[in-house]
Amino acid sequence: MRPHRHARAPRRRLLHFLLPVVVALLAVGAVVAGTLTNAAHTCGGELPLRVTVTPAIDQIVQQTADAFERDRASVNGVCIKVTVVSEQAADVVAELPTKPIDPPALWIPDSSLWASTAGQKDSGVPGVTPKVAVHGSLASSPLVVVGGRDEVAKLDWPQSSVSWQRLVDPGVPVDIADPLTNTEGIATLGLAEGMAPAQDGAPPPQLIAALLRLRDSTQQSIDACYQLMAKNPATAPLFTATEQSVIAHNSSSAVPATALYPSEGSVLFDYPVVRVTSGTEVSGTAAAADEFERRLRSDETAKWLSDAGFREPGGRAAWPMQQGVRIDTPNRLPSPTTAQVATVLRAWDVIHLDGRTLAVIDTSGSMNDPMPDGQKRVEVARDGALAGMALMPDSTSVGLWTFSDQWHELVPLGPLGGKSAGASQRQALQQAAASLPSLVGGSTALYDTVLQAYQALRDGFDASKVNSLVLITDGRNEINGGTDLDTMLARLHAEVDATKPVQIIGIGLGPDADIGVLQQLAGATGGKAYQALNGADFRSVLFDALSRRPCVTSNC
Repeated sequence: MRPHRHARAPRRRLLHFLLPVVVALLAVGAVVAGTLTNAAHTCGGELPLRVTVTPAIDQIVQQTADAFERDRASVNGVCIKVTVVSEQAADVVAELPTKPIDPPALWIPDSSLWASTAGQKDSGVPGVTPKVAVHGSLASSPLVVVGGRDEVAKLDWPQSSVSWQRLVDPGVPVDIADPLTNTEGIATLGLAEGMAPAQDGAPPPQLIAALLRLRDSTQQSIDACYQLMAKNPATAPLFTATEQSVIAHNSSSAVPATALYPSEGSVLFDYPVVRVTSGTEVSGTAAAADEFERRLRSDETAKWLSDAGFREPGGRAAWPMQQGVRIDTPNRLPSPTTAQVATVLRAWDVIHLDGRTLAVIDTSGSMNDPMPDGQKRVEVARDGALAGMALMPDSTSVGLWTFSDQWHELVPLGPLGGKSAGASQRQALQQAAASLPSLVGGSTALYDTVLQAYQALRDGFDASKVNSLVLITDGRNEINGGTDLDTMLARLHAEVDATKPVQIIGIGLGPDADIGVLQQLAGATGGKAYQALNGADFRSVLFDALSRRPCVTSNC
């Protein structure tokens, strides 16, 4: 059996659909459209039943379909013809709202997380859209840590236990499958977030450190992780995968893998059957889907699943002891919540998307006023800027301007890993941000500053990065005799160059911020405006804004 076969190359379309993931699933009732017959009867013609499955389980479902068709199951005398399509769950989620004409009638992803994601995504698309309803699990397999014997021995296993916390130690080499297209990657990041949960909408330093470390050790797929281990068994990093994949690998490879079961427990991949309905499905599809699902839940299919290394839905192993895995049921951790997944994937997006960001922060006199939670507005801006910068890799370019009566460049744009005035760019920015409270005073030259900052970003445009201006202010333009709003907007529209896209992200601090003006400034450049009424709001919206910066060129 080839458990890692990918029928289609994974596409990286999912992430920006996934960031606001997962609400309650849409319930869809199956209506029996006709009378089923079995092998004792004859049938003619074909009633098509499309079944899309995760690659790890596709051959078992195909084996079940072959047996099902040999029994000549039918609806109203029409033979049911099952077509099994192997496809990554991420691709199915991306396609369901856009391909309503020929969706699968049944879908078996490796995790219920994908089904709830699809339900949320479908509900937001107008028109005729397939709807999903999650039925029970067919099998399960825990997420484990996988390694060759040499790497596993370095952890003193089995003499000492292994924990998820230990695996985020910089001294332990660990890879991760791309979380944009692999459930193993998403589940791993979700576990990382669970160990260091987000606070006030922003990830804590421990989670940021773990994500930054994994940023440069991402593999395209689980197949790639196993191939690397087989090629370099003594040095290949550990990685996360399902227990079943270890069993399948060991059944066909001369380089055995060992599954480590973290002491805290793990999450189960649950392989649910998902009924997908649409207004375009042919008569009898519901009855055919019900009948085939019954066959999928038969003792015969359960035995094939067990023989392939899958556990029962509750986690019990019905197979005998096998090389590289253990038979006892591991502790079960709750699956990552949708909020955890959304938070960690936004953070993943920030650290992966190389940016060229100019932060422009208001230091007019009113920035000393308190937010509703009591913290000074300038202190909120300072703390948020430091938190946002901590997410960014050294390759990201960041600069810092302030403005009151006029604008001032505190730190010129440059890569965080570079040098500025004898110190590292990151240190220079941290020191400049820390000094913001001492700079407060004066009026607000909002329009003139925005125009100058936008021109600076556009003139130095870098097509390999996402170019953006992050504008943080608590008020409105207060300079008499300067540029007015209409003139400012006209000049800004004239400066916009589709070949050099630069977005303005506006964040209004407190109730006095002119959010309407910020929306107009951001809208003129394809950006977005936010309002933050307290420090927690600000950190959350800054995090959201950074994670949603789109890459609009083919290079970044």
